[in-house]
Amino acid sequence: MALTIKLKSRDEVAAGTTAFHFEKPPHFTFAPGQAGDFSLTNPPQTDKEGDKRSFSLASAPYENDLIVATRMRDTAFKRSLETIPLGTELVLDAPWGELVLHEDTSIPAVFLTGGIGITPVRSIVLQATRDKLNQKLVLFYANRRPEDAAFLDELQQAEKENPNFTLVATMTKMAGSSKPWQGETSLIDQAMLKRHLKDITVPIYYISGPPEMVDAMQKMLSSADVKSGNVRAEEFSGY
Repeated sequence: MALTIKLKSRDEVAAGTTAFHFEKPPHFTFAPGQAGDFSLTNPPQTDKEGDKRSFSLASAPYENDLIVATRMRDTAFKRSLETIPLGTELVLDAPWGELVLHEDTSIPAVFLTGGIGITPVRSIVLQATRDKLNQKLVLFYANRRPEDAAFLDELQQAEKENPNFTLVATMTKMAGSSKPWQGETSLIDQAMLKRHLKDITVPIYYISGPPEMVDAMQKMLSSADVKSGNVRAEEFSGY
């Protein structure tokens, strides 16, 4: 469904990562974890990569705005999105995507994500917290430094509010950070999963992040005898 939306605001949510807030069209609905195609209709500049990008909806359905977040790479689309006046109209084709929670709430959901791959997980976790969903959710969230971790504060707050949600954040390059960190510092691996999960073969896994991370997580789960049918993945390329 193609809809017209207006840019409301933008703010930096991590080093080099900007969140864009759009007016939510009346009666627009989506499932937490879904995505949309965002098109600039009259961009101030363009290039061979085009005027349309696919973004996961980082906002939860209960929130008033539609939110997306992206690493600010030097492309015409992102330069335009960063500089167009607030109130500028874009075209949204949404929702689509199947990175949504499974229906059997007795089976835990485990999210393996890094960097900007956090966007669909934010939507899922915040909505589950708001709805008091009786389902165990565990998020493994890898970044180099706390400064790079988008929405970390909100996820930490959700963990305090939601007894069924566990956040396992890991920072792998703390030598470059100016912030303190008391949590995990290794890459996500089998040993980390086993430290935080009772049985790593039971949950449904959701992987989102850069292609190389998605591939590594799929191989890691396969070697841990997790059935392929219990793994769902979505790659976030660096556009």
